[in-house]
Amino acid sequence: MGENKNVYSEEVKRKVIEMKLSKKYTNKQIMEKCGIRNVSQIKRWMKWFRDGEEHRLSQPIGKQYSFGKGPEELSEIDQLKRQVKHLKIKNEILKKYQEIEGSWYQK
Repeated sequence: MGENKNVYSEEVKRKVIEMKLSKKYTNKQIMEKCGIRNVSQIKRWMKWFRDGEEHRLSQPIGKQYSFGKGPEELSEIDQLKRQVKHLKIKNEILKKYQEIEGSWYQK
């Protein structure tokens, strides 16, 4: 079997998520800027993010679907820090949504 050349670092995955959340970039632009070869990667990472499965972003190839809440090598504190970061981002998204929804009713 050939070597998998579509290996993306956790940094790249998180950058893609941030770009997508900013709504300033299309999938095509993100793919070009970050060297992503398939739009399904972006969709998968966004699903993991929305589902609170950010630990999957750091798992090595072949471990993405393993059971559990994150790599064993992360301490409980590191896992909790990641969870807090994820919840803060979700909270920001909800606030933005509420602002947008509120503007609908003001019209």
